[in-house]
Amino acid sequence: MTPDSLTHAADSALRTLFAPARAARPTPLTRAQDAALPLTDAEKRLSGALMRVNHVGEVCAQALYTGQALTCKDPVLRSQLDAACREETDHLAWTSERLAELGDRTSYLTPLWYASAFAIGFAAGKLGGDRVSLGFVVETERQVEAHLASHLDLLPANDQASRAIVQQMKTDEVAHARMAEKAGAVDLPLPVRGLMKLAAKVMTTVAHRI
Repeated sequence: MTPDSLTHAADSALRTLFAPARAARPTPLTRAQDAALPLTDAEKRLSGALMRVNHVGEVCAQALYTGQALTCKDPVLRSQLDAACREETDHLAWTSERLAELGDRTSYLTPLWYASAFAIGFAAGKLGGDRVSLGFVVETERQVEAHLASHLDLLPANDQASRAIVQQMKTDEVAHARMAEKAGAVDLPLPVRGLMKLAAKVMTTVAHRI
C-alpha cells in the first residue's frame, strides 16, 4: 500500500457515504415507462424497500472493490477493479435517484454496511492474494445477480422505472463476474460461499426495513 492508494481509498469511502453519487451513464429507461400506470402507496413502499436494499448492495460493492484494489498487486487488475467500481457508482446513483422519486430513503445503517464490506474485500486481498480476491468478486456478483433477478419478480408490474434500473444492474454484475473469472479467479470453498450467502441474507433483511 502506498500513501496515494490510502488516499484514494479514503476518498472513495467519503464520496460513497457523504456525497451524492454521480452516474457516468444515463439512468436506464424503457418504452413502457411512458405508458405505465401510477403506483399506489403500497406499491411505492414495496419498490422503495427493494430499491433501498439494492442501494445498500451498491454501497457494499463500492467498499468491496475499494478494499480489494487497496491490496491488489497487479496494476492491470487494479485498473479493472477500479473500472468495475465506477460502474457500481452508476448503480449507486440510479438507486439513490429512484428512492427519491419514490419518496423513500436510504438505509440508516449505510456506514456499517460500507465498513463491513470494506473489511471483507481488504481481508480477501491481504490474506488470499489477487486470485482469492477475484474469487470473492465472482461469488459476490453471482449472488447479486440472483438477488436482482428475484427483485424483478417482486417489483410491482407498473414500476417500469425500477425494473429498467435493476435489469441494467443485473447485466453489469454478470459482466463483472466474467471479468474476474477471466482474470484468474479461484473457486471459493463451499463453507465460505455459504457464509457469504448468510451475510447477504442478514443485510437484505435488515436493509429492507432499516
